[in-house]
Amino acid sequence: MTIASASAPDLPAADAATGHRLRVVLVGTQHPGNIGSAARALKTMGLARLVLVAPEKAPNAESSALAAGADDVLQAAEVHATLADAVADCRLVLGCTARSRRVSLEELSPRAAAPRAVAAAAAGGEVALVFGRERTGLDNDELQLCHAAIHIPANPDYSSLNLAAAVQVVAYEVRLALMGDAAPPAGSSDRGHATVSADTADPRDEPATHAHLEGLFAQLADTLDEIDFHKGRAPESAMRKLRRVFLRADLDVREVRLLRGVLADAQRMARMAGHDGA
Repeated sequence: MTIASASAPDLPAADAATGHRLRVVLVGTQHPGNIGSAARALKTMGLARLVLVAPEKAPNAESSALAAGADDVLQAAEVHATLADAVADCRLVLGCTARSRRVSLEELSPRAAAPRAVAAAAAGGEVALVFGRERTGLDNDELQLCHAAIHIPANPDYSSLNLAAAVQVVAYEVRLALMGDAAPPAGSSDRGHATVSADTADPRDEPATHAHLEGLFAQLADTLDEIDFHKGRAPESAMRKLRRVFLRADLDVREVRLLRGVLADAQRMARMAGHDGA
């Protein structure tokens, strides 16, 4: 059964361009039908970019049937082997997930997350809204790649929410934000969350992408090992905390280069000290 909805106004060209910088990423989807239903959910809300990460089964006839006319969204879906590849060029990555006790992330409701995502996209950044597997959601390594978590406040006595339904909830809030019907995010004047004119943006201060930050984090982890920072302790806890510190800093490309230069010198000095002590 198809439920008719009230006709929504078309988005202005500028807002449509902003919407095109928003992608919905489905990780490890187990049922091809959910891919089609997610495509339908996106098209209903005026969104078009669907990305699949290592789906267990490729989209098939069931996907097309449940897309119910959103075949263009389904057929244009990109496929990546890993989440890191799928969000490498993104400025902001928000993971839709149940609360996690092991990975501490800022938690946002869909209503708070949508204007933040739209503001980052309006500023020229690529934004990913990430959804996990139907049964198990996103794993801890995947959550580490997210800047914040979206938590849908479902009924605690029955919190099982279908994947496509979760996509629909978030996509609806994104559409409201694109139409200007959502409140601006807290701290919307901060860099990365404000609309920046292409005429006034300094190209040297281009915001760091997800790939830039992951490169920094990998070099930081290597450096901490080389200077024996952990002293026998497990490194995971310290790295989780350091990732949060740098993510809050909202680094640009030049700042990442500077930090990586500092780390490179620290690594060089550690190697020299190792040779001198040999």
